[in-house]
Amino acid sequence: MKKFRFHVVSLPHTQTTSEYNACAYTMKVIKFCKMMKSLGHEVYLYASEDNDAPCDELIQVVSKKEQSKWFGGHEDKSKFFNIDYDPVKDYWQTVNSRAIGEIKKRAKKKDFICLIAGLCQKQIADGLPDHMNVEFGIGYTGVFSKYKVYESYAHMHYVSGTLHDDNGYSFDTVIPNYFDPSEFPYKKKKEDFYLFIGRMIERKGPAIAAEVTRQIGSKLVMVGQGVDKIEGNKIISKEITVEGDHIIHMGHADIKMRGELMSRAKAVFVCSTYLEPFGGTSIEPLFCGTPVITTDWGAFPENIPHGIVGYRTRTLGEAIWATKNLDKLDPEVIRKYAIDNFSMDRIKYLYQAYFEQLDTLWGKGWYSEWDKGVSEYNRYTRYL
Repeated sequence: MKKFRFHVVSLPHTQTTSEYNACAYTMKVIKFCKMMKSLGHEVYLYASEDNDAPCDELIQVVSKKEQSKWFGGHEDKSKFFNIDYDPVKDYWQTVNSRAIGEIKKRAKKKDFICLIAGLCQKQIADGLPDHMNVEFGIGYTGVFSKYKVYESYAHMHYVSGTLHDDNGYSFDTVIPNYFDPSEFPYKKKKEDFYLFIGRMIERKGPAIAAEVTRQIGSKLVMVGQGVDKIEGNKIISKEITVEGDHIIHMGHADIKMRGELMSRAKAVFVCSTYLEPFGGTSIEPLFCGTPVITTDWGAFPENIPHGIVGYRTRTLGEAIWATKNLDKLDPEVIRKYAIDNFSMDRIKYLYQAYFEQLDTLWGKGWYSEWDKGVSEYNRYTRYL
């Protein structure tokens, strides 16, 4: 197995710690570092002061004092992160410039630069043109690199459509999101409530979850960002209000609380009404042996085998039907599917294979004889 050197640049508004579990991209950075270090690679992380990610060196490119100045006293555990994904903003320009300077001090010829914020970090790639700049976890639309890892085929094709580009590119790939099974306790016996975990916006489907559970007479527990206030039995956010005596909102869920709730729930609703690039909350419950009820768009048809780990639905009636057929799903099968397809111990080899393929570009590239994808890493080929 070939060893590489990675320079991983995090985000300007967070610390690379589990405290920021509501930021999917920060969590990707932490877990990507864990995976690469577990394979024996060198990892240099460019981030803020506090850090949970294993790395050979943490290089501070933003301070907590600066974050306080740029983002204020924003309560990101209950509100959405107070950051503008506009590359001209001062915080992007400042952090990117520092990252360029620090990477130049450390980088060797064939090192990989790993970026997670799309066009907001293109400045880094422009400043390091002699290196391969890899967008290693694309769940956004502002892409730029020659080397792109998408979260799902659905999102890859959607982004291509937004760019009016129907060409395929040999060094674009799809590697799904990755999770640590130890964060999600397994429980075979479930309790009598359903769970919605996510941002309180219309497109995430909280109203669908509330209406389904109202009609079947069941309790709905909700957690996540975006609630402005609670008045009696009304949970009010900026763009949506859900109402019912059967609903309780428990605020922000840290990693421990999230896993506990997912393990106990009868099912988790992930009823996004848009083309979800991935939808991590549709996979996390599966590690607990808990089924999910999703819609049928975006990444869900790729990731959620209907009638095996949950049900994909299009209408309210179908979602109600799903709740009445949960007993047909086996919690042990659900958990095994999650571990086999989305655990860090599996996904890290997909990244290894991808970076080994990119490494051939220093030689014959597209013409290189390279059989790792069908030999050493074949047992990690994804299945549904």
